[in-house]
This record gives sequence, structure tokens and C-alpha cells, in this order.
Amino acid sequence: MEFRIGPEQREMVASVRALAQGEFRRDAPKWMDGTFPWPNMKKLAGLGVLGMSVPEEYGGLGLSILDSALILEEIAKVDYVTAMAVLGEAGVQTRVISHYAPKAIKERILPQVVSGDCILSICMTEPHAGTDVANYRTNTVRRGNHLVLNGTKTLISRAEEAGMFVVFTRVEGQPGREGIGCVLVERGTPGLAVTGTYHTMGGENLHEVQFENCELPPENLVIEEDGFRKLLTAFNTQRCLNPSISLGLAEGAFDEAVSYVRERTLFGKPIADSQGIRWKFADMFKEIEAGRGLLYRACLTANPFPDPFMAATAKVFCNEMSIRVTGEALQVHGGYGFTDEYPVSRLYRGARYGSLGGGSSESLRDLVGKRILDGTMGPEGIMGLKTY
Repeated sequence: MEFRIGPEQREMVASVRALAQGEFRRDAPKWMDGTFPWPNMKKLAGLGVLGMSVPEEYGGLGLSILDSALILEEIAKVDYVTAMAVLGEAGVQTRVISHYAPKAIKERILPQVVSGDCILSICMTEPHAGTDVANYRTNTVRRGNHLVLNGTKTLISRAEEAGMFVVFTRVEGQPGREGIGCVLVERGTPGLAVTGTYHTMGGENLHEVQFENCELPPENLVIEEDGFRKLLTAFNTQRCLNPSISLGLAEGAFDEAVSYVRERTLFGKPIADSQGIRWKFADMFKEIEAGRGLLYRACLTANPFPDPFMAATAKVFCNEMSIRVTGEALQVHGGYGFTDEYPVSRLYRGARYGSLGGGSSESLRDLVGKRILDGTMGPEGIMGLKTY
């Protein structure tokens, strides 16, 4: 059984790799203070990358989730902050608009996503509830001929730059998961305010966002009926793209470590001649390739969204693998790895985010375990033969 990417995929990945290795790698330290990488985003827009999840009829490329994962992987090898910025355009928020928003909103917003003029921000986590979606308090009600949104979201990416917020919200105060839907809120809407900033160890900023009596047109309620299932189904996209960044970080750290040991000596001998060092690289490579196989397989289940069991499995493994591999790559650098002068320290810090965002490892392990034991785990092994 062989995995190959087609010539168009290969050409796009090669273009992104050349840009990332040639320019993003050099400039990556600039974004560690929370500055948004606008120059990089404009260059990626020029390649069409920001429109990879946008249907062709709205000016995008309409690429698959695997294509998006391959591209994010290349960016993350050198620049976590830019990879996270691109995730907002390739991820679930773009696909929610593409699949569920009215045509008029798609025609107005999606071409701006493609050009890089509209950054999207997804708003899920609340101060008292992250993974526990059923306890969200943000609420949207109908009042006359418009909607009114109230609530607070926290740890939100790209909030300072976003032109559109994709907000998970309760609808008409309906309790539990069944009451969750989704509204779109444009920047400049009265009552919308970015009220707090948290600088992360990975370099990007996260924010608190408040919605106080925000009046929205009725068409901005893009998901209501069967909302929780639709949102969580779409969110499986994030559970493939988040680990693609983890995979890229691990590969980037691995490459840095290989270059380092080839140049260094210890007690008059090349470090690479040490059996202990060679074993470290064997283990790192093994873990990276295992993660790649799980992730790519999960991406290929998308129709149009990935299988939740496979996406969760790939995410848990890749997130935790990335922490292990970047940690070992840092260890190989010795004390230099602990300094900001070597890229491996940035990659290590970025890797720590993966298992926190898009569903924690703990919650996803529980999902996977339940699906195994209740017999609803999804794809059944090679050629559809049940193997468990």
C-alpha cells in the first residue's frame, strides 16, 4: 500500500516550502512578541494558500483537508505563529461559512478571505467552559427583525485582526448541547469589544472578546437546527489541521537537530558518532512517520468533514509526539537549545499548544475509548475488514 500526492499537490507544497524556508524561517523571531505576521499572510495570499478551503466559485482553490494539512505542515516547520494565523483561514471557520452561510454572505466574505483582507476568528471557549460546550452561556435571541448576541469568549486567536467572528452560541436560551448554534459577527458591530490579551509561550496573542447586545441581521444565524452536530462535525476539520502543525513542528525540530549534530564535536569526535545520539534520531524519525500515517489517513476520511474517531486519534498522537520530538531535538542541542538563538526553542514552545486547543488530549482519549468500546469507531481497518 503506497501513499502518493499528485502533481498539483506537489507543486503547491513545493511553492509553500520554498517561501517558508527562504523567507519565513529568517523572519520567524519577529512574531514572537505577538505581532501578527501580515507580510507572510499577504505572500501566502499571492500563492492562493489563504483560499485553499474556499470553494472555487468564490475565488478559492477548493482544496481537500489533506491539501490544507500538507501546506500547514510546511509552514509550521519554520514558523509556528504564521502557521496558526493560516489555520484560521484554512480551518473550521472558513468551512462553516462555505457550507452553512447564506449565499450573500459567502459572496461578500469568502473572496476577502482568499485575498487576505478578511481574517476569520472562531469563538468557542468561555471563561468557565472550554471543551464543555453544553455549558456555554453566550446566547443569541430574536428581537423584532434582528438578532441580539450577549456573552464572553476567551483565549481567542486572531481577535485583534479578525474581520469576521464565527461564534458558537446558545440560541434562544435553549439548554444543553441541543441549544448550541452559530452566528457570524463582523468587526465594527456595536457592542463587540476585544477586552483582554494573553501572550502565549508560542509567541502569538490570545484574547478575550465580549459581545454586549450586539444586533445582527437574521441571516447571520448560520446554524441553528441540529446545530451541535453540524458544528462538531465541522470541527473535526480542526482536529486534522491542528495536528498538521504539530507534525510540522516536530519535523522542523528534527531537521534542526540533524544539522546541529553534523557540525558539532565532543571530546574530539563528531556528536553524530555517538550511538546514544543515533538512537535518539531513530526514535524521533519513527514517531514522526507514525504520526504522519495516522494524520494523512484521518484527512483522507473527509466527506466533506473527517471521521471523528480517526481525527481524534491522529490529533492525540501528533500533539503528544510533537512535544516528545521537539523536546528531544532541544536536548540534542544541549544548553544552546535553551536559548532563543536557536530555532529549536521556538519550535518546542509552539508544540506545547497542540494538545490544549481543538479538544484536549484527555477529552479526545475519552471519545476514542468510548467509540472503541461501543463499537462505533469508524473506518474498519485495511480494505474495510474489521481488525479489532
